Amino acid sequence: EILDDLVEKGSENMDVRNREEVVLRMKSAVASKQFGQEDVLCPLVADACIQVCPQNPGNFNVDNVRVAKLVGGGLHNSSVVRGMVLKNDAVGSIKKVEKVKVAVFAGGVDTSATETKGTVLIHSAEQLENYAKTEEAKVEELIKSVADSGAKVIVSGAAVGDMALHFCERYKLMVLKVSSKFELRRFCRTTGAIALLKLSRPNVDELGYADYVSVEEIGGARVTVVKNEEGGNSVATVVLRGSTDSILDDLERAVDDGVNTYKSMCRDSRIIPGAAATEIELAKRLKEFSLKETGLDQYAIAKFGESFEMVPRTLSENAGLGAMEIISSLYAEHAAGNVKVGIDLEKGPSL
Repeated sequence: EILDDLVEKGSENMDVRNREEVVLRMKSAVASKQFGQEDVLCPLVADACIQVCPQNPGNFNVDNVRVAKLVGGGLHNSSVVRGMVLKNDAVGSIKKVEKVKVAVFAGGVDTSATETKGTVLIHSAEQLENYAKTEEAKVEELIKSVADSGAKVIVSGAAVGDMALHFCERYKLMVLKVSSKFELRRFCRTTGAIALLKLSRPNVDELGYADYVSVEEIGGARVTVVKNEEGGNSVATVVLRGSTDSILDDLERAVDDGVNTYKSMCRDSRIIPGAAATEIELAKRLKEFSLKETGLDQYAIAKFGESFEMVPRTLSENAGLGAMEIISSLYAEHAAGNVKVGIDLEKGPSL
């Protein structure tokens, strides 16, 4: 009940697609992991979240904002890609295509062994040659049927056979290999494709679409960028740059915090004063409430109220300020009716 009183007026109907408002609210969560870097990180995270926010913000899915960590450069070189960044190279020699249809095969692009076991008796060299030729013709027929369907990019969820790759090159198909099943699912979400179990001619509605698929070199690492600027895309990737792996891991945790903050904004956007202002007000009001109670209950309520002092105490100690002094001056401010006064880590108690 007390918290409802402290909610900032007008914060309950926030526009989750307004970049400035999102950045403002995300800052404190990101700053708790990366203090001093929040002005750079928050706009990146906000852009990525807003890009993938569905019609109904309540259905926002945290998994749709991906992170690609690439060593080299600094945080200021980081960017947001509307689509996916795969941390591997294309398999064949074709490295860049634009405005293409995409076919996804979860079972791999290779000659599949038959279901039944059988023995083949070959009596002459000619028969052996013909046996090999029929296999070759079969693979070519399959790859040609994929090319005829209009697809220019083949994505394989498993191994890509040498013979199949040879025919992909002949028919000018770009080949990508995505070994993770989860990543393959996200790829399908990005492009709108349907993953097929075995190599066969895909129907028109099973093909996906990408504006731009290209292999790029970022900081010495080869990555495949799959962009989908047009509608229908539900995945965005924050490309983080940093000098070491541990810095990148830290940045990833900060991005994770930002994305989860956005998710909770989509569900309930009300905000209350920070910097321990709310906790001190709760402690003050609970103590007042305890005095109205009779019997032993009032001691329990008073102690519960007192426990909220832990937040300003911890904040003060972390900032190297005198905890008791800060808490008493906060109580004094709140008693004077300044409900929004919290701790300024540099100056002490302030609004």
